Amino acid sequence: MSDLQFDVVGARGPLAFFSGLRKPALAHAYLFSGPQGVGKKTFARRLAQSLLCEAPKDGVIGYDGTCASCRLIGKEETRHPDLLESLGPLKIGDPEGALGFHESDEMTARDLVRLLSLQSYSGGLRVVVLGDIDFVSHEAANALLKFFEEPPPAVVLLLTTSTPGRLLATIRSRLVEIRFPALRRSEVAEILRRKGFDAARAGLGAALSQGSATTALAALDDEHLRACVADWFFDIVAGASPGEAWATRETLDEGLETVKTLVRDWIASHAAGGGAPLLAIDYEARLRALPAVPNEAAIAILARLAEAQRLARTNVSPALVVEMVRMALTSAASPIATTG
Repeated sequence: MSDLQFDVVGARGPLAFFSGLRKPALAHAYLFSGPQGVGKKTFARRLAQSLLCEAPKDGVIGYDGTCASCRLIGKEETRHPDLLESLGPLKIGDPEGALGFHESDEMTARDLVRLLSLQSYSGGLRVVVLGDIDFVSHEAANALLKFFEEPPPAVVLLLTTSTPGRLLATIRSRLVEIRFPALRRSEVAEILRRKGFDAARAGLGAALSQGSATTALAALDDEHLRACVADWFFDIVAGASPGEAWATRETLDEGLETVKTLVRDWIASHAAGGGAPLLAIDYEARLRALPAVPNEAAIAILARLAEAQRLARTNVSPALVVEMVRMALTSAASPIATTG
């Protein structure tokens, strides 16, 4: 028998849960919830491959990577007839349409209902992976509700989400929810090394990750944006005119996350005698050189940042959102300048 593998990083709790299961004990549907970038979709894919792998095993975890089934499941895409994958929101779909596996780039809720009524090509399980699941309407969600109420035999659904509260309660209550924790720094660094980053950049990305490989990659992939936002932040706190404008519709979310990290570190750098570990290790010296921010000012700016992040998801101009943050930073720095 070939050696079995299960190529995931982290996910200690979910791995322990499924390692103790046998196929007869499988539920018909699981919801993998947790922050973005912690490996939910990767785990779902590896579990799907394990369930379809032809290598003999006692439980449900592990695949040999060489059987006929595994050869149809690639790292990024699959041509396995009993594995269906869809990413993102589902529309309700055409009630009269006909669809077979892998015949459309856009899956709908009604497509899934029709596909779930089909027999397995191999005579075993059929597995459906719905990554970052969301529904564009209640009607789209209700189109799948009958499956969850009366699941057909030999079908397993694996859903992933970072916002489980957005799912209808009637659907969520019929899923077995498995929580995925944030990744450890060492785990993020391992993921980055696998993606080709050298040890130094993998370490930096892990330090900036806040437990998310997605956050780490964003920080490393757009270092120019991060540097612009950081310079803008330090200019404002120092009472200088801010430099290069950085806010666009595309950069606003990421830029606000950088500001939030810097503000958090600014506050933390003076907490407990200044020994608190910082997230933005590449700016640690500059942050620790800043005067302490007064408690009332710290609370106020954190509240304004939360409001700015909410507005960033609306049609409010990015320039107006950033101006609101600039004013909050200026107000926080003013008491320092007055007492300094």
